[in-house]
Amino acid sequence: MESVSGRGGDPVHNANLERTVRELERAKEEAQAALNQAPDVSRNSAPAGTHSAQASMEIMAQAYRDVAESEPFLPFPGSVLPALLALRKTNHTINETNEYMDSQRISLEQMNGRLQGLRADLKEQQALQAALEKRAQFLRDDLENRMETTPEQLAKEKIVELKEKKAHYDKETSRLLKSLNWFIKDHLGPMLAAEELGGPVVGDLMDIGSNDLSAGFSAQGKLKKVKEQPDEDRRQRRIDEIWGGNGSQQDQGGKRKREDDEGSAAGLEMRDLTEQLLNNQSSRAVTARRLMCRYLGSQRL
Repeated sequence: MESVSGRGGDPVHNANLERTVRELERAKEEAQAALNQAPDVSRNSAPAGTHSAQASMEIMAQAYRDVAESEPFLPFPGSVLPALLALRKTNHTINETNEYMDSQRISLEQMNGRLQGLRADLKEQQALQAALEKRAQFLRDDLENRMETTPEQLAKEKIVELKEKKAHYDKETSRLLKSLNWFIKDHLGPMLAAEELGGPVVGDLMDIGSNDLSAGFSAQGKLKKVKEQPDEDRRQRRIDEIWGGNGSQQDQGGKRKREDDEGSAAGLEMRDLTEQLLNNQSSRAVTARRLMCRYLGSQRL
């Protein structure tokens, strides 16, 4: 209808539109007149069941002949009726298409979600397949190498592998020991000393200084007030009494090294215990390596 109304200012179009309206009105009047002239079927028709089958066929055949012989209704040239009919059909088709699209939009979204899920599953399966194929190829290559390698070569490769692991573990152990010693010296040692002197247990008081340890703790486990000039001799005697006989580190003269404060003394004692534990584990590791070497030697024989 937009194309028809948009040409409302065209005289030719307006004239064709008026002629179309008059033609439709004339066709309507003719149809109404024909309907009025038609006989009353309800009054003139025979009772039900009186018409034979042949008569019914003749009536229908005559009706078809009348329709075929009658002049069809065609609009005059320039009529806008075909355009109106085409617009109505087009508008009806567009409405049906929009309704169908709305009804299928939800289904399309569901299918897209399912498709994305299937694509993700396919990608995972492909990655898993590639990993399994890589692993299978590695096992085949390793099996072929083992079949071609003599026992002596296997033993040498195992020894080289163990040496590389030992070097790596020694390096990591050294790094971890440095970190552990730093932690004991700066944090754990003062906390152990505070607990030994009657203060809070390890972990309750994190930041403890040397002056705090020198002042000591009350019976309730609280820090005492720091003195301006503490008695260093008394402090050293207390260090010797608590930590003097427990350590194992000694200087060249055979005597234990004297520590400057309580935190250092407690940290030194903790390092001694740690070293003893590590030495015990190291001796076990040496024994295990010896057994492994004996086993590899017996395999070569």
